[in-house]
Amino acid sequence: MDGAVLRRIGELVSLEHSFQEQELLSDDDRARLRGVQVELDQSWDLLRQRRALRAAGQDPNKAQVRPAGIVQKYVQ
Repeated sequence: MDGAVLRRIGELVSLEHSFQEQELLSDDDRARLRGVQVELDQSWDLLRQRRALRAAGQDPNKAQVRPAGIVQKYVQ
């Protein structure tokens, strides 16, 4: 499962970079970029949860995707 999350993170990072490389973004592109960034934050959070649960001797499959409003408040 961690591998799948890491692959998705890689896909999202590539997509984020492709948007950021564009000089001008349409409103739709900006909205899509924001969505990609939220999903990226959620994916990183999920991976961290899985690793923390595993390190604590618990089942990493208990990790869940948290709502955007929660993960966007984290300080990077």
